[in-house]
Amino acid sequence: MLDIKLIRENPQLVQERLNTRGGNYDIEPLLELDKQQRELEAKRNQLQARSNEIAKLIPEKIKAGSNPKGPEIQAFRDEGSSVKAEIGKLEPQEKELSAKIEELLLTLPNLPSDSTPIGKSEEDNVEVRRWGDEYIPQNPKIIPHWEIGEKLGILNVERAVKVAQSRFVTLIGAGAKLERALIQFMLDRQIAAGYVEVIPPFLINTESMTATGQLPKFAEESFKCAADDLWLAPTAEVPVTNLYRGETLNSEELPIYHCAYTPCFRREAGSYGRDMRGLIRLHQFNKVELVKFVHPSTSSEELEKLVGNAEAILQALQLPYRVVALCTGDIGFHSAKTYDLEVWLPSSGKYREISSCSNFMDYQARRGQIRFKESGKKGTQFVHTLNGSGLAAGRTMAAILENYQQEDGTVRIPEALQPYIGREVL
Repeated sequence: MLDIKLIRENPQLVQERLNTRGGNYDIEPLLELDKQQRELEAKRNQLQARSNEIAKLIPEKIKAGSNPKGPEIQAFRDEGSSVKAEIGKLEPQEKELSAKIEELLLTLPNLPSDSTPIGKSEEDNVEVRRWGDEYIPQNPKIIPHWEIGEKLGILNVERAVKVAQSRFVTLIGAGAKLERALIQFMLDRQIAAGYVEVIPPFLINTESMTATGQLPKFAEESFKCAADDLWLAPTAEVPVTNLYRGETLNSEELPIYHCAYTPCFRREAGSYGRDMRGLIRLHQFNKVELVKFVHPSTSSEELEKLVGNAEAILQALQLPYRVVALCTGDIGFHSAKTYDLEVWLPSSGKYREISSCSNFMDYQARRGQIRFKESGKKGTQFVHTLNGSGLAAGRTMAAILENYQQEDGTVRIPEALQPYIGREVL
């Protein structure tokens, strides 16, 4: 959530930054409501001051000799009653305006950071670096990961569709073990890097979904258990970030690093017709997520470290990839700055996203009221939150099945992963 004070004091700057996202965001209705709310607040404060003054005057007048039942005292009492009645009328009006302001604030995305490239679409994203060109396979016979997976008997789509519907997959035998091995490998690496593992709830309430920015914007992308007001986790970012919702931390506790494995559930409502086959775009997939709570002064540096933590997994698996800085027209709704890691998929001759690492600054913390207090200083501040995939297990498996595919139809297991799966070849 954006700071209403920032919008009030720098409306032109806020509007210009929102415009770089390419959406139709108008802050004028918000400014008008804020003006009305502050006018009502000023009037109520004025009336409250007069009410307090009358409450003080009555005993003073009586003490000075005025008749408690006389006209002078009665006039004060009548005025006091009238003032209190007026205050009683203003309070619900203020509450209603505050609710409307919050409702509008929830519809506004985060402001892109100063270092986020300005652009309209993914075509304007900026490649930062590439790694592992020497690992790009030269095998001309590479087939898509879903085909080699089916030939090896480790992946079955047809039976998954029978059980559920399209965009689901069943992993069998070594396929199931490979996915499990990837999750354990990723967790072990991130724990060694300083992250504390958590296993959060996989069902999440509406307040938690709202706090991290999934609601109201992405309701149609999420699966809901309506009878219980619970949502299936779209990513571990949501439950892990909300572990600290409504809390005030001590500055000495920062930074807090968490990693978490969760199954993730997404409708993919806006992507029908795209990636209908394989492991790239599913309704259900497994992912290891990295979440940070940091001091505002270090969040830019922490984003670079976060990207490095995700890159380390790809490097350990010797999977070629590139890092891309997303432009203002392509970053997520609640992100201020995002880097995507894109892994090389030989069958399509393209780099495809495998991790998205974002700095939300105080946007999520403001929605979730996650603050911190520094010793010796008055007041509190909002933490900065960051998160990134470290990594999406299914997409990592797809990259392995293609990049490690041999001409004889077998698939080598990356050396770093062999101790986890107990074999060298599929």
